[in-house]
Amino acid sequence: MDFDLPIIAPSILAADYTKLGEQIGECLKGDIRWIHCDIMDGHFVPNISFGPDVVAATRRTAPEAFLDVHLMIEKPDNYIEAFSDAGADLISVHYEACPHLHSTLQNIRHHGCMNGVVINPGTSVELIEPVLNLIDLVLIMTVNPGFGGQLFIDESYDKIRRLIAMRNEKQSNFLIEVDGGVGLKNIRKLVETGVEVLVTGSSVFKADDITKRVKELKEKANLGRKDFV
Repeated sequence: MDFDLPIIAPSILAADYTKLGEQIGECLKGDIRWIHCDIMDGHFVPNISFGPDVVAATRRTAPEAFLDVHLMIEKPDNYIEAFSDAGADLISVHYEACPHLHSTLQNIRHHGCMNGVVINPGTSVELIEPVLNLIDLVLIMTVNPGFGGQLFIDESYDKIRRLIAMRNEKQSNFLIEVDGGVGLKNIRKLVETGVEVLVTGSSVFKADDITKRVKELKEKANLGRKDFV
């Protein structure tokens, strides 16, 4: 995987859907290359967001962007093909929603996408150890999934450190991503800790100037990368 790290991945869950194309365009002007799509079904999490049609619209709006699709849904295998067809580059599924995780990860690869595993705040990183050599990304939820605008859970830093140690021990090369409560106040520390992909929602899309905000986030994240290296 060849990406310029760290990566800022704005989540369109926080966007104004009446201006979705315009706001994605403002992100791209700030040199954003990843777009995060949070898919919620009202069952696995207590909220409903959007489906493959919005992902496909995002792909049309940003044909060169990397689409990072996060499935917060029950029975994700039933929808992997639809999201792949919609233009997903990477599909992440929750450990807690996949009784046959190995099979689901293989299914994602079969449909031509990179794969990822997501863990909720209450799930130990040790539980995903059996699949760490089979995945492209681990997403650590730093808030409880289902709603945007929540406060970052500080205990997440310890989980990030444990995951980095596990990656080093297994000599794996998956990316480490966080989602929830990421903003100007903590993005540098997250990158210093070792996070490589940072999902930002409200911090970006609620800003008065989206392009300016993503540039500010990238600047702070790059400072953290220098400290980590």
